Amino acid sequence: MPKRKVAIAVGGVAALGAAALLLPNANASQDQNGQNAASGATGAKTLKSADASDLAGQVQKILGDAFAGSYYDGGKQQLVVNVVDGDDNVIVQAKKAGAVVREVDNSLGELRQAASTLKTEATIPGTSWAVDPRTDKVLVTADSTVTGAKWDRLQSTVRSLGADMATVKKSAGSFKTFVSGGDAIFSQAQGGNVRCSLGFNVTASDGSPAFLTAGHCGVAAKDWSDSQNGQPIATVDQATFPGNGDFSLVKYNDPNTQAPSEVNVGNGQTVQIKQAADATVGQAVFRMGSTTGLHDGKVTGLDATVNFQSETDPNGVDTVTGLIQTDVCAEAGDSGGSLFTQDGGAVGLTSGGSGDCTSGGETFFQPVTAALQATGATLGDAGAGAGGQAGAGDQAGAGDQAGAGDEAGAGDQSGAADPSASAGGQAGAGDQAGAGDQAGAGDGSGAGGDQIGGGTDPSGAAGDQSGSGAADDGSSQTDTH
Repeated sequence: MPKRKVAIAVGGVAALGAAALLLPNANASQDQNGQNAASGATGAKTLKSADASDLAGQVQKILGDAFAGSYYDGGKQQLVVNVVDGDDNVIVQAKKAGAVVREVDNSLGELRQAASTLKTEATIPGTSWAVDPRTDKVLVTADSTVTGAKWDRLQSTVRSLGADMATVKKSAGSFKTFVSGGDAIFSQAQGGNVRCSLGFNVTASDGSPAFLTAGHCGVAAKDWSDSQNGQPIATVDQATFPGNGDFSLVKYNDPNTQAPSEVNVGNGQTVQIKQAADATVGQAVFRMGSTTGLHDGKVTGLDATVNFQSETDPNGVDTVTGLIQTDVCAEAGDSGGSLFTQDGGAVGLTSGGSGDCTSGGETFFQPVTAALQATGATLGDAGAGAGGQAGAGDQAGAGDQAGAGDEAGAGDQSGAADPSASAGGQAGAGDQAGAGDQAGAGDGSGAGGDQIGGGTDPSGAAGDQSGSGAADDGSSQTDTH
């Protein structure tokens, strides 16, 4: 590969329409004076959502065993901390640190024990659970496939935990792994093409340029290209899925590859990725997807467990733990891509979920901090960093936008206010070389064909593979994760 700028720079957008989705500009104005100010007699600080995790960490150390979770109140721009059986002195210290303290009944230990019981008694494909500090309960979610005896079993298990310990809700669609989120990357597996997306460029522990993407992508295939039928430019070094995470470290084959630490948000605009950031419940986040473009939402749960239907065993379950739960939408083709904050914090990698960007749903993300710790990689430029933006001319599918401006189902994503300052234009994202031709082939996901296909021809059945086993019918079509 020539020493050119890598077209699959961090998390490029397939398309950013001008005004369809006005991203919240509250983050930019939450702290109008540029510093944390005291609010009322409580001393609670007004915070940007991106700063809430730091304060949460400080207060957790102060409270010790009395700490029972925390969340960011976007309306009041304050961090709310749950306390159980707290000593008056440490509660006063927590308030002085700037948090709003709320007394609750369930300790973190009790909530985690409830989650452990769910794992033992109700590991059913199409279910998930995560501690919700806003309700002080475990939030259990069941997708549309959980019916009959499975639904009865889930409800019975939840009831056994006690009336005030957990709640159950139904979700539209079915839980499946998504593949994409940023610029499309392609590979061959089992006779067909697999498509995923790059999350964040990083530097591997040996100093070589690399990127993070979803683990089910790294399990599906070893060699990855930036065009559908192109030569491999990167090779999987490590991959975890299922189990304790969903992440892969993929090293560029050319050690001189320029891999800037930034997210390309279209129209020549980028967001510099400065650091890895832990998520906080209630935090405002942005997701970039090669299928659906730019979408925003909030973190709704941490340390989530998701039970995906196994794609290699019809009766099996691919359970993934330690994920971030959000209300940000995603669709097939979005796995592996970037979840980030307005101020440049790398938060997550798209894993999977249910629903779509029309009806909504839940989407789960691999925490970036955990992926970096596990792989030994670091965020930051792994080359000259000379802005090798997606759309640099050598994108898959010849440079231009999938769907020329209108993502599959995505509508025009706004580049408005925030990460995409001005955006209107399309990311030269090159997303997807003909990327639309996703194969429905064998995708156990059952996911519908919302593949990008900017004009190409997504196969309607298409699905997002869970990473294992991409196209299993020997076809030459593309499976999208």
